Amino acid sequence: MSRLTHRAGGAYVPPVPREKLMVTSADGARLYAEIHGPQGAPAVVLSHGWTCSTAFWAPVVRDLAADHRVVLYDQRGHGRTPAVRPGGYGTGALADDLVAVLEATLGTGERTVLGGHSLGGMTLMAAAGRPQLRARAAAALLCSTGSAGLATESRVVPLRHPGLRRRVHRAMLGSRAPLGPVTPLGKRILRYVTMGAGATAEQLEACARIVHACPPVVRSHWGKVLYRLELTGGAARLDVPTAVLTGTADRLTPLVHARRLASVLPDCRGLTELPGLGHMTPLEDPGAVAGLLRELVQEHLAPRTGVPAPQGERTPQQKQHKQQKQQKQSAQPQQSEPSERQKKEKAA
Repeated sequence: MSRLTHRAGGAYVPPVPREKLMVTSADGARLYAEIHGPQGAPAVVLSHGWTCSTAFWAPVVRDLAADHRVVLYDQRGHGRTPAVRPGGYGTGALADDLVAVLEATLGTGERTVLGGHSLGGMTLMAAAGRPQLRARAAAALLCSTGSAGLATESRVVPLRHPGLRRRVHRAMLGSRAPLGPVTPLGKRILRYVTMGAGATAEQLEACARIVHACPPVVRSHWGKVLYRLELTGGAARLDVPTAVLTGTADRLTPLVHARRLASVLPDCRGLTELPGLGHMTPLEDPGAVAGLLRELVQEHLAPRTGVPAPQGERTPQQKQHKQQKQQKQSAQPQQSEPSERQKKEKAA
């Protein structure tokens, strides 16, 4: 398990959960989970990224928990979830763990809005074909993530030769080198790799404490999974209304990944590009992330939880989706109705 999950102040201190529990996954792995917010409120389930933990979502949870029931869990080997055997890391395990958390924390027939950052977004893609996810997911947010080609398209080490760039990033992903204590130099390196230039000192401190807490062996196991990642087919099967969000200065999953996801998702509800932000968007702009999650709840979950939707009125996102659909339809070649003469000739 991680050695330390947080020490920052203010909005970045993880709020105290209403409930803590351990969830058993399909292979017996035990996952730490926690629940925030009022019982009976619309549910949002959040899945964090590589080297992070439930603490990563602190500012987003503070925004949502007043009127949403927010479920968080630690991925294998992260936070308070124990590490597993070397063969227990993979996209199938990501899907199994998410399904187990959904079944353990949601009521009978209850649906939720899913949010995933980085490895957490890949978790949603990995589970897209699972019947349990189809039954539970009302909508989803893919945040600063990608489906394939991470080592080739990463810009952490911006080498021109794609083969050399891939090999260098492969070594970085699989490294077991300890990150050591949080130092000024370590924070400068972390800012370059994971955050935008405008990240505040408080945001950087929170990020460093969380990332440095991830055990090197766990970081390496998941890094090797990321190197081999191929989930584009999973993204194409994620057939719930899905929003995509990314930072334009993201070096780990550059903008090309978000645009590719938006093109393959069956029901993409928009791509939000946050200027100058890096990979850690839920820390760098928690308001934007929480805002999109709120909109997805309002549009796709609230009517199912007894909260009436406004009658005869569309939200801006619904209007945009309708306009996009109309534009696609108008772009298709129109076939004219056959004349009476053509009908007679066809009948003859």
